Amino acid sequence: MDIQLRQHYSFLLYSIGILSMTYSCGVFDRKAHVAGDKSSQYMNPVFEPILADPTVIRDVKTGSFYAYGTEDNWGDGKGNRLMPILKSEDLVHWKEVANVFQDKPHWKDRGGLWAPDINKINNQYVLYYSYSLWGDPDPGIGVAVANNPDGPFEDRGKLFVSSEVQVPNSIDPSLYEEGNKKFLFWGSFGDGPSQGIHGIPLTSDGTAVIDLQQKFKVAAGDWEAAMIHKRDGYYYLFGSKGSCCEGANSKYHVLVARSKSLKGPYLDRSGKDINTRGAGTVVLQGNDKIVGPGHHSKIIKDDKGTDWLLYHAIQKHEGKVSSGASRRMLMLDKVIWTAGWPKIGTGETRTIAGA
Repeated sequence: MDIQLRQHYSFLLYSIGILSMTYSCGVFDRKAHVAGDKSSQYMNPVFEPILADPTVIRDVKTGSFYAYGTEDNWGDGKGNRLMPILKSEDLVHWKEVANVFQDKPHWKDRGGLWAPDINKINNQYVLYYSYSLWGDPDPGIGVAVANNPDGPFEDRGKLFVSSEVQVPNSIDPSLYEEGNKKFLFWGSFGDGPSQGIHGIPLTSDGTAVIDLQQKFKVAAGDWEAAMIHKRDGYYYLFGSKGSCCEGANSKYHVLVARSKSLKGPYLDRSGKDINTRGAGTVVLQGNDKIVGPGHHSKIIKDDKGTDWLLYHAIQKHEGKVSSGASRRMLMLDKVIWTAGWPKIGTGETRTIAGA
């Protein structure tokens, strides 16, 4: 996603990049500051207590950024937020502005609204979301549209449920566009032969599947939260593995593989096909202070050509909020490319970081 940041914020992110190269790490401590004047201060997490499974877009009319996250109870007495929406002018300072829904959609009788994916299609904001319970035998993916990034969003119902598309645990949608063609990628953990990350073509407005039989598989069932990024002739599949939501014990981490074709095969840096379990090149993982980094946004590019990634992670000493939800905070980090492969710092989260 190409972004034209205003000059002031380009300088801000450039300053972040300088500090990142200096420290060469993956995650900032909440007390860390970027060197320089107050206008360039930067701290991770960029939002707390929770914005899990973030997806981010920029409003080209106003220049503001909007981030959307999974339904969660933040432990502040306000109950579950039905996919909260945050707003920022610089990717660093965020404030809560709305929820995607006031009431849950009715095409499924129960479940949580997880892992949204926001896009701009034909002058509308199109948001895909998962509708699922833990251990749900038939979760699905829905779609909603709005004229503005902060809503109100109108639900357009389901794209499909697992039983219809014959992919167990059908959650974690992510749109990829190439020319006039649109593909939805989705999928989550499981051991079955049809489990894993799949793609499928969508209609031109992105609100329906053309044919459920046109699905194709790109990764095994130990991947979830996949997204596709194209660079220099390669399609890069980023995704997460490990436990996402066990507070201080979360083992989430980010991996990548690449292919010359959108439909694969996707190979990791050692040449292994990620349609085989256990494959993938690690990009970011936790340590003894910050754990469970993963389920990231699509890559955002600034005026300088710098790539940025937003994702969630958990401070080990404060793994959950009072409601019992994992304290999955919003993080921002720089992605650099070396010999055709992405890198975030040293690949391991640290308390003071750079990019």
